[in-house]
Amino acid sequence: MSTRHNRHEYVTHVPAFGTSGTRTVGCLTMGIMPIPGTPHRAELVEHLVRTRIAGDVATPRENNLSHYRKLANGDRHYWFGLEFGDRWSDEQDVLAVMAERVGVNDDPEYRYGQDTIDAELTVDALERLAARLRKAADGEQRVLFATGHPGGLLDVHRATAAALRTAGCEIVVIPDGLQTEEGYVMQFADVAVLEHGATLWHTHSGEPMKAILTALEREGRPLPDLVVADHGWAGYAGQHGVDSVGYADSNDPALFLAESEGTLQVTVPLDDHVVSPRYYDPMTAFLLAAAELG
Repeated sequence: MSTRHNRHEYVTHVPAFGTSGTRTVGCLTMGIMPIPGTPHRAELVEHLVRTRIAGDVATPRENNLSHYRKLANGDRHYWFGLEFGDRWSDEQDVLAVMAERVGVNDDPEYRYGQDTIDAELTVDALERLAARLRKAADGEQRVLFATGHPGGLLDVHRATAAALRTAGCEIVVIPDGLQTEEGYVMQFADVAVLEHGATLWHTHSGEPMKAILTALEREGRPLPDLVVADHGWAGYAGQHGVDSVGYADSNDPALFLAESEGTLQVTVPLDDHVVSPRYYDPMTAFLLAAAELG
C-alpha cells in the first residue's frame, strides 16, 4: 500500500481497455518516450524505475519500518489473513526478508527518507509468476482473481484473467450475497473486490477471501486451483491451503514473509498505487508474454 494522502485510494476509475477473452497490449507514453507492445526485460526495468513502480518509490522509509514493527508486534491488520504466531516477533528479521525479497535498504539504522524496491527483483518475481500462470493454463485450472487495491491493480488482474480464460482456464465465479463487516464482496470484470458505499474499497483484510472460500465449500463447489490476488485476499487463500500468488508493496511485508515460509508461491514487489494505473500495462504485457499467454 502506497502512502499518498492527496487522493482517495478506495475509489477506482476503470478505463476501457480490451474485452473479456482478448489480450490487448497498450502503448504507454511517458513524456515523449512511448513503450509500444511488449517490453524486453531491460526496457521493463527502466520503465518500472521511471514510473516509480520500483526504484525510488513513493513510500518513505519511516512508513516501511512502522509497518514492519506493527507486524512484528502482532497487529493483525498487517498480517493480511495469515497466521504467523511468534515467528516474526523481531522486526529486524522482517527487515532482513524485505531487503532480500524487495530491495529496501537493509540498514536498521537508516530510519527516515527515501526507500527502494529493486526493479530486478520485481521482474524476477514476474517471471516466477509467469511460470505459475503457464502451469495453470497447461492444466486448464480453476483460477480466482481478487484485489484489495482496485485503484491500482484491478486491470492487471482483469487482463490476466482474460488471458487465462482464452487459454482454457475456468475463472471462478464467486457466490452471490457475500459480505464482511467492511462491505459487500462482489466480482467486477472477473476480479473479486470489496464494495462499500457504491465504491470499490481498498482493504488489507483476509475476511473477503474467507467469505468466498467458505461459501464455495458450503455450496459443495471445488476451491480454486490457484488464487491470483494481493493483500489479505492472497494471504488468506495461502493460509487456507490454496495455491496463491500476489503483488505487494514495500510497506506490506506479510506476503513476502509468507513466500519465504512457502505459504505463498510468489509475491511480486511493486508500488501498488502509482499515479496512473496505465503505468502497469507494460508490466502486464511482459507477464503474459513470459507466460506464453496471448
